[in-house]
Amino acid sequence: MKLGRPQIGLALLLSLLGFAVSVQLALGKKKEKQAAAAAQMDQRKQAVHLLNRLTFGPRPGDVDHVMAIGVDAWIDQQLHADKIDDTALDGRLTPLRTLRMNTHEIVENFPSDQMIKAIADGKKSLPSDPQKRAVYQAQLERYQEKEQRKQDAASTDSAAVKSDKMAEDERFLRLQQRINADQKVEDLLDMPPDERMKTLLKMSPDDQRVVTDSLQGDKRDDFLQGMNPRQRETVGAINHPQQVVNNELIEGKLLRAIYSNRQLQEVMTDFWFNHFNVFLGKGADHYLLTSYERDVIRPHALGKFEDLLVATAQSPAMLFYLDNWLSVGPNSDVANGIPKRANNNWKRRVRNNGQTNQSKGKRNGLNENYGRELMELHTLGVNGGYTQQDVTEVARVFTGWTLKQPNQGGGFIFEERAHEPGDKTVLGHRIKSKGEKEGHEVLHILAHHPSTAKFICTKLAMRFVSDDPPQALVDRMAQTFLKKDGNIREVLMTMLESPEFWAPDAYRAKVKTPLEFVVSAVRASGAEVTDAMPIARQLQNMGMPLYGMQPPTGYSMKADAWVNSSALLGRMNFALALTAGKVKGVQVGSDPVAGQNDDPQQTLTALENSLLAGDVSKQTHDVITARLEDSNTSHRKPDDPARPPNTGLIAGLLLGSPEFQRR
Repeated sequence: MKLGRPQIGLALLLSLLGFAVSVQLALGKKKEKQAAAAAQMDQRKQAVHLLNRLTFGPRPGDVDHVMAIGVDAWIDQQLHADKIDDTALDGRLTPLRTLRMNTHEIVENFPSDQMIKAIADGKKSLPSDPQKRAVYQAQLERYQEKEQRKQDAASTDSAAVKSDKMAEDERFLRLQQRINADQKVEDLLDMPPDERMKTLLKMSPDDQRVVTDSLQGDKRDDFLQGMNPRQRETVGAINHPQQVVNNELIEGKLLRAIYSNRQLQEVMTDFWFNHFNVFLGKGADHYLLTSYERDVIRPHALGKFEDLLVATAQSPAMLFYLDNWLSVGPNSDVANGIPKRANNNWKRRVRNNGQTNQSKGKRNGLNENYGRELMELHTLGVNGGYTQQDVTEVARVFTGWTLKQPNQGGGFIFEERAHEPGDKTVLGHRIKSKGEKEGHEVLHILAHHPSTAKFICTKLAMRFVSDDPPQALVDRMAQTFLKKDGNIREVLMTMLESPEFWAPDAYRAKVKTPLEFVVSAVRASGAEVTDAMPIARQLQNMGMPLYGMQPPTGYSMKADAWVNSSALLGRMNFALALTAGKVKGVQVGSDPVAGQNDDPQQTLTALENSLLAGDVSKQTHDVITARLEDSNTSHRKPDDPARPPNTGLIAGLLLGSPEFQRR
């Protein structure tokens, strides 16, 4: 969704954002120590600071709630998320059925290309359920058309001569199809939702595809109006089944970030997913990420690090993403062609499902991707004291950690025949040959290594305290990590009890990532989200598509990755569109500030207190005042009465201000 041109001039925008100050923050330049650096924040600022750091931003009433129950009680609640009632969020997630499906169910309901090929080859049958069958038939027809085009291109010598005429005929055919589809959609819109769905299912697969392909924007919303969740999913899946799975995963993440009462758990889930990053766009991971976040990351987000590390190592999503499922020991039975008594299915799967980093036909099977990222990104850190030999040895340890039919939703298995035999040496530790247990031993060593404690605690302090966290704080957190067996709750408590976390110069000192900015703006405005996908598209425009980071490094938490004039302009445009009601699927109340009146200055003051707890600099206040005066006097004749204050504009300017950009 495009928000259009900026609604304020660029010069005024840069003035409002305090661009020079933001650039200084982005480059990590330290501010001068405040005179009262040792002083504590007052009670209200403590509540605001806590909400800015441990949640995706305060909602209306959140600051008063924290002050009412006390900071310590609120922290204790958030650290024990299972005790917090989140039934209201559950109701919002109910329509997103894939979030409750296991991977096999997802693949069955939203077929992959491999599933469709199996049907085309006669190895599987079409499902009998009418809605599921419609999805399969549409994808089967697409597949057959694609294969036919390949055959036609290969079998005709005059393909190049015919190409122009064929292209013209195809363009004419598509035009006719669009005209017919528009008429069919208009006819369907006159029907009740259930009848609309029944009529769609009675159409030929080709007509179903043409109709669903034509559903864009408002037309799509009108078509889906009144349908139940499964019917809505079917309409989307006829067009693109994978996209339904991806969209529901994205919508679920945004709805949780915006509405969950278990805010710290969601912040930590986002933190750990970014730490153990998996890219949505890689093959089977389209289907595997739903379970990865739900069953691997979220349940362990506040538990012990080793449990989380083991869960990610055995996760189908991670095994597929870093190709460890294809890793074969050079001296294993599989590599040496030693037959298995029962069958040789695993070896056949490896041969048919892709290559490792070796060239075709010359692969020895060992893949070091996971071994390298396990130490560099997941545990020890780039300067954690490991060598290239350690990477190779860890890769040997994890041979045989593989998957059973990942494209059909299969899970983790250990294949002894693919495992490299013999002892290994990792970080000076002798790992005796004992199959799958070798991997668990290495994970235990890494989870309890001092370099891991330092690396993990540095990243946690970077997320919650400062882009350049104080070394003394990191050291104390690391001591807790080692002493408390990697207990994340205990590490966070050490951080939250530290003077560094509560230092006055830490207040609103962290620049928000696009995700943090967009979600905090929606939360602060008290908006009602009925469709989260337009918000997701805005994040994509801002350079942070959800689950869209291809390298295993994940997204940066530092300001310098996100602060530039173009990015700040995009944020301001989003804030203004949000408060003006121009972000589709998001409704902001018409009266966001209690007690607003016809006086622009009083309205501005009320909104400053509501959206920013009064934390507005004189520069920001003066720039917005000038903007309001300009808006009120321009295009107005001398005798005309003053216009009432534009509450949406004021709120949008405040949400785009440098103060709101920081948490």
